[in-house]
Amino acid sequence: MTDDPVPEALLPLPPATLHILLALAETDRHGYAIMHDVEARTDGELRLSAGTLYRSVARMVEQGLIVEVEKRRTRADDERRRYYRITSFGLAVARAEVRRLLQLVRHAQARGLTPRSV
Repeated sequence: MTDDPVPEALLPLPPATLHILLALAETDRHGYAIMHDVEARTDGELRLSAGTLYRSVARMVEQGLIVEVEKRRTRADDERRRYYRITSFGLAVARAEVRRLLQLVRHAQARGLTPRSV
């Protein structure tokens, strides 16, 4: 028997968690950049407060979804900024959650519950 975590064990993900994973799927980011990415990607419909972000980040680090990384800082960079990177386990969990959501959407479509423009 293995002690390796199973991505599906963490599903369903809280929306903030999935959005943070999406923000980190492209590149390492610090907290403010994550908040900005989420807001921009959702056209302002989702705005993560600093409290929500950092509680989520702490939990995600503990779960092994993301890690804090040393990032080469520029002169303009605030030394207090912490940068985060998605882990291979975090990618697997994000993919599992997207599969779950796609299946849910297919069920909704089969029952005529989605708008025609989707």
